[in-house]
Amino acid sequence: MAKHIKRSVIPIYLIGGVWLVFALFFSLHTLADYALCAVVSAAVFVVGKAVFPDRVYQMPGEQVEQPEKKAEQPRREEPKQEKKQEEKKQEEKKQETTGDPELDKLIQERDRAVSEMRRLNDSIEDETISAQIDHLEEVTRKIIGEVVKQPKKLPQIRRFLNYFLPTTLKILNAYDRMDSAGIAGDNISTTKAKVENMMGTIVQAFDKQLDALYGEEALDISTDITVMENLLAQEGLGGMTMGGSSKEDGPKLEL
Repeated sequence: MAKHIKRSVIPIYLIGGVWLVFALFFSLHTLADYALCAVVSAAVFVVGKAVFPDRVYQMPGEQVEQPEKKAEQPRREEPKQEKKQEEKKQEEKKQETTGDPELDKLIQERDRAVSEMRRLNDSIEDETISAQIDHLEEVTRKIIGEVVKQPKKLPQIRRFLNYFLPTTLKILNAYDRMDSAGIAGDNISTTKAKVENMMGTIVQAFDKQLDALYGEEALDISTDITVMENLLAQEGLGGMTMGGSSKEDGPKLEL
């Protein structure tokens, strides 16, 4: 609580009244007259201060302190917000955890590769290269995503992980540095042209790697279809059409 003193003005008014009375009813011609008036004024002032003293008020804290208190609140909330963001990141990491250290490492490698592709894509201005990087990013996600779902396929992408993916990033980084150089020297122009010509082949290699992951499923389905065709032929249904009849108008097969 802060103390505020309100000065009483009544004693001053009394002094003014004393001088007014002396001026109207008494002569102020000599120095003694002024001295007498001053003495009376002093006495009246003392009596007035005693009768009408100054008032002291107890006031709340100054308003200047309130903004400081309010300003402190966001500072206290910032650690809470940072903590929530950190907890959210930790939760996302938990969701990416498979329980298999090798697969978790594979997911981290995917995230690093995709992040680097995005950075390069933002930096490289060539629209054709940019579109190809978009495709590589998508295929990389699918390749590693398929292996995470079926870990037994991990040996099939060893060469992709150990050579094709890191070498592709290395080539794109070199292209990005040369493209950012801002000059058209023979070495830079020749190397950039080689990379641009090579990118189509790299895209095909990534697509081929993704397609190879489904080779076993394709073989299984092809085998199943062959077996089914043989069984249908043994039942005399080899010439059936879907929902229709055979060429000899035999019995219908409803599928």
